Amino acid sequence: MTNVAYAHQFAQEWVDSWNSHNLDQILSHYSDDFTIETPMAIKLYPQSNGLVAGKEEVRKYWTIGLERIPDLKFELLEVLTGVNGISIYYLNTATQKKAVEVMQFNEQQKVYKAIVHYSE
Repeated sequence: MTNVAYAHQFAQEWVDSWNSHNLDQILSHYSDDFTIETPMAIKLYPQSNGLVAGKEEVRKYWTIGLERIPDLKFELLEVLTGVNGISIYYLNTATQKKAVEVMQFNEQQKVYKAIVHYSE
């Protein structure tokens, strides 16, 4: 079971890294074989069909996202814990869309898989 205190600490660090727009800091939370499934990738990185695999491909995708949404800022709404992961519920204040990001951790406490759902 994921420790609740760790989950909240991780979530706040994750939000802070996104709000800094420092891609290296953001990517430090993820394993090299990280995969993300997200409808946003279909829009911003269409060749992915919504599934971006590998840290370098994710870097390319997120670079596009940060360029297209230069005022991106996340507001942490809630953190939920699971067996080997967490879900972060947040508001993107630039787009006013809410999202839930379900993250699975590996043994090194790096996220190796994420699935994102957005409000309309």
